[in-house]
Amino acid sequence: MDETPPGGPSELNKAILALEDGTIFEGKAFGASIERSGEVVFNTSITGYQEIFTDPSYSGQIVVLTYPQIGNYGANEQDSESSQPYIEGLVVRDFSPNTSNWRSDESADQFLAKNNIPVAASIDTRKLVKHLRTRGVMRGVLSTVESNPDTLVQRARAIPSMAGLDLATRVSTLKQYEWSKGVEPCSPSERLAHVRTLKDGEQPLHVVAYDYGIKRNILRRLVSSGCRVTVVPSLTSAEDVLSLNPDGVFLSNGPGDPEPLVAQAAQIKNLIGRTPVFGICLGHQMLALACGAKTFKLKFGHRGGNHPVINHLTKKVEITAQNHGFAVDPDSLKASDVELTHENLNDHTLEGFRLKNAPAFCVQYHPEAAPGPHDSLYLFDDFITLMREHKH
Repeated sequence: MDETPPGGPSELNKAILALEDGTIFEGKAFGASIERSGEVVFNTSITGYQEIFTDPSYSGQIVVLTYPQIGNYGANEQDSESSQPYIEGLVVRDFSPNTSNWRSDESADQFLAKNNIPVAASIDTRKLVKHLRTRGVMRGVLSTVESNPDTLVQRARAIPSMAGLDLATRVSTLKQYEWSKGVEPCSPSERLAHVRTLKDGEQPLHVVAYDYGIKRNILRRLVSSGCRVTVVPSLTSAEDVLSLNPDGVFLSNGPGDPEPLVAQAAQIKNLIGRTPVFGICLGHQMLALACGAKTFKLKFGHRGGNHPVINHLTKKVEITAQNHGFAVDPDSLKASDVELTHENLNDHTLEGFRLKNAPAFCVQYHPEAAPGPHDSLYLFDDFITLMREHKH
């Protein structure tokens, strides 16, 4: 007799999420028939699931989405933030089999299945997220092929901790390339914010962007701000970057623990004072490490599109998009060298600073906002201004 509860998964389509503390969640399987492991984290965004799937900053992580229905508008080529999904697995409450959007090319299920990403649906995500907020994010295994929970718990306990992992080098580009595409409207009537047209005879500023796991919308925003962009691997030397004659250097977002990136931080240190520098997310942490600061792991991180941040320079509050599990210790930055500019109003962690004696600044959050609000797009304008002020 079938003892599966009404609406519950059968053995043929069951997905299991096993956490290292022994907690088990069972649901329905979608996506790929495979087993994947990683750090289990949660994101509170209401929209933009495809951008989350394809953000390299999620490398090594199983993502729980708190919004209850995921997949209802499908997937398309334009919304990807990289060439492939980087999440290890997806956990949701309701995974929609139906797709209804004029921009959709395929279903979210098809998109994830062809990229070998398993999905666990019909999960009590509220209970799971409360557990992660109470205990902290932890290692886990998501399987749609193994039915023994005890086996999966043992596998979860065996995977490496996120702390100490250099994932940025793993996801970085292997070779230098040029990026020329700007932000494009979703429809002919859409008005795009902060798109700058060069004046007659005006040359674009040249930005060299370090790729630690860069999102495409950051590159689009730089181009739409009037920049010519060259993307370089994460271990490119400062001298090789300067040989490209940049007007400024951008430090990208990326996955993992920043403190193992000693070689990358050394190159940034060699760039400070020689060219304007702007960092986002991991780039913010990397600039801090280059200044001799320390970072620490947050209990459950900041991931979502509604985090309030106060800009102490303008006294304005910005609603921001965030995705990070580590933060910079403000007490480890020298007050004589650094001005703290942004602060998270939820937990008062550091969200941004600028150097007093060099043209360099950074923020912990994502002003390019894909997905998310556009409150912080002015930071790209600030970078343009900084580069023009220091242009040789």
